[in-house]
Amino acid sequence: MQCVTLLIVSLLWTSAHTAPQMSDMQLERTLADRVMMQRHIKCALSEGPCDPTGMRLRTLAPLVLRGSCPQCSSQETRQIRRTLAFVQRNYPWEWTKIVRQYG
Repeated sequence: MQCVTLLIVSLLWTSAHTAPQMSDMQLERTLADRVMMQRHIKCALSEGPCDPTGMRLRTLAPLVLRGSCPQCSSQETRQIRRTLAFVQRNYPWEWTKIVRQYG
């Protein structure tokens, strides 16, 4: 997987740590919701607004991809990997754009 550059780290860091952690059941519901996934993908691509969950994903995913996210819980790391794999499989065009933008 590709590394993603962090944008305005201090702002993202503050925003990311205000978001509550998502349960595995919530994650599965989000992954099944195409509208919600499109919002998160647009957030990742800086093409749309980010909610706290999208901001957290956008902030922490690069660290997970690098294999080191000291501030991530094991649940967050697993969920982010699950989400990135899901996007890669189910949104290949968007995944290509993400890789192109951040790779």
